[in-house]
Amino acid sequence: MTDKYGVMVCGHGSRDNGAVTEFAAVAKGIAERLPQYQVDSGFLEFATPIIREGLDRLRESGHNHILAIPGMLFAAGHAKNDIPSVLNRYAAEHEGLKISYGRELGIDLKMIRAAGDRIREALAAAEQNVPMHETMLVVVGRGASDPDANSNVTKVMRLLWEGLGFGWGETVYSGVTFPLVEPGLEHAAKLGYKRIVVFPYFLFTGILVNRIYDYTDKVAAAHPEIEFIKAPYLNDHPLVLDSFAERVSEILAGENNMNCGMCKYREQALGFEDEVGLKQESHHHHVEGINAAGAATNGHSHNHDHSHDHPHHHPHGEESHDHEHSHGDGHSHDTHDHHHHPYPHADHPLGPVSMKKDG
Repeated sequence: MTDKYGVMVCGHGSRDNGAVTEFAAVAKGIAERLPQYQVDSGFLEFATPIIREGLDRLRESGHNHILAIPGMLFAAGHAKNDIPSVLNRYAAEHEGLKISYGRELGIDLKMIRAAGDRIREALAAAEQNVPMHETMLVVVGRGASDPDANSNVTKVMRLLWEGLGFGWGETVYSGVTFPLVEPGLEHAAKLGYKRIVVFPYFLFTGILVNRIYDYTDKVAAAHPEIEFIKAPYLNDHPLVLDSFAERVSEILAGENNMNCGMCKYREQALGFEDEVGLKQESHHHHVEGINAAGAATNGHSHNHDHSHDHPHHHPHGEESHDHEHSHGDGHSHDTHDHHHHPYPHADHPLGPVSMKKDG
């Protein structure tokens, strides 16, 4: 049988309508770069359509080989575990359907150039003309219980710091790990720079991006001697869309390798040694399509129990990671018992709880 390829963009989902709209715009931009394929999209949770619905549309229109990519910057719990689990389950339920899974955007020079453009936009709009060597960069990542993903944000910061010629650079996170935004910015304010650029390394808007800007305003008010500049997040920058399209092409070229060398589920990462070999399963099945109010938005009930007794493996021949689920997105999931593996530095004084509305 000849393969008929379709493309599936898998997002996390958000309670923020703006983030959902922006994700749709990115999916549209990816489709425009891949006119030879039908492109669909869906979310793990908190928004519709869910991933399964997008897969249904592709399968029902005759596609028997789906090229799926995670709509995410880095590979933490969602990209390494939750999305593959959903894809594996779906493929197992539909005989003759093949799903090949690509890698996340990751460390990519196109992405660094896109980030550089966003920072330059903010600098160009600044009121003061402060030399770059007297300007500090603070990059804000989402934060994850996966040190590999957290370290990638720091690498992005270093590439931007050195590439643009900032006087200094620091990395902070919106949740889960440390340092969080407010203590990180307070620390940055002590270093003596005249201007601090705060850049959320996020794809889309949402509660977290808004809180990052709110905390920037709060720290700026306490330090009027420093000019704080809020840079825009990545969104649908053309180079971001180009990078997503490349991830699809990599699948067919056999280059869709997820970074497993630093994966805490495969190797003994410092401080996370007891997480090697944990079972890979998604904990999002019960919240697929749940909206901000907690109601099902796709017409399905979510009160039924899901069994996770079967083993999971990455699609397209990738070795099994046997991942545990961990929220690296900063979304609040405290109403759902996901049985997370405990984060080893949960009592760190500079984190790692997510940012709170009232500080």
